[in-house]
Amino acid sequence: MEKGWNGLPYYSISDRYKSVFGAKVYKIPVAVVDDCPNRLGLKGMQTCSFCDVWGSAARSEAFELPLVEQINKYRDHIRNKFKAEKFLVYFQAYTNSFAKINDLEKNFKDALLCGQDIAGFVIGTRPDCLSMSLFKLWQHYHEQTYVSVELGIQSFYEDDLEFFRRGHKASESLHAIKRIKELTSVDLGIHLIFGSPYETDERIKESALICNELPITNVKLHNLHVLKNTALEVLYNKGEFTPISLDLYAHRVQIFLENLRPDIAIHRLSAFSSRYDELIAPAWTNNKMGTHQAIIDHLRRESSYQSRFYQPKTDSEILKIKDLAIQGLPKTSPESSLNLL
Repeated sequence: MEKGWNGLPYYSISDRYKSVFGAKVYKIPVAVVDDCPNRLGLKGMQTCSFCDVWGSAARSEAFELPLVEQINKYRDHIRNKFKAEKFLVYFQAYTNSFAKINDLEKNFKDALLCGQDIAGFVIGTRPDCLSMSLFKLWQHYHEQTYVSVELGIQSFYEDDLEFFRRGHKASESLHAIKRIKELTSVDLGIHLIFGSPYETDERIKESALICNELPITNVKLHNLHVLKNTALEVLYNKGEFTPISLDLYAHRVQIFLENLRPDIAIHRLSAFSSRYDELIAPAWTNNKMGTHQAIIDHLRRESSYQSRFYQPKTDSEILKIKDLAIQGLPKTSPESSLNLL
């Protein structure tokens, strides 16, 4: 049995965007910063064990272009390929709050001036690179357009975070989420990585239960994979790290989704290595659509779907979930009518 989210066994971010904007919306990934506190070695921090030189940038050539040129170039490509009409500028690479407020504000202004088809921003950042001035900036633009913040928390467990060399604790992630929701009205999501050496089925279930208690509207899932010139490559070559298999990963995604609130949208089910020549292992990370379909097939074989085992406890909790489902909408947009429960 599936819940019926347009034929998928989970609530996709595409469906959430349609409820917000009334049309399919495509992301334009851009790069405007080229560093983060880990790479600079602040407070003794090290580069994350899984992070390559591009810092999660989808297109390395983007660093060579001014922001407006990046937007125009990739928007034209996406529009021609998918007949897209609306776009979100995705400030993706590295840590996008790790810059001067004036520079961040200029980037937002420049992006909005690129045309009426720019429906808003998506901002990737870390839980330990936040400030009051940043919250004020996000809220200011939220009142004009759609603003979504994605926090790379990666795990709720300290040994995972140490293995990832994140340089922050799980408590900092939870505190950051609380502050963002107290001080802004932006759409808020998190990134999680599955496949650490310490991971168990119980941890995956507990991660979903923690998400259910958080004021978030979306989650992006990644599988831990090995890229060239990373600390993880060294461990892999020494035989000290074995990447998760596709079968086990699909099983863990199933556990997570089955226990997750129905209103939390899923960006994607797994990571994808766009630079095929830099991926070392596992090979299935290179097959974007094949991996996606394999996970979907697994869920269907198991008659599994998001929120299968989720039970709201009270009527007030149901109302809270529905309220969270429409949070993050810009004040200029009508509230969406989501029938999630």
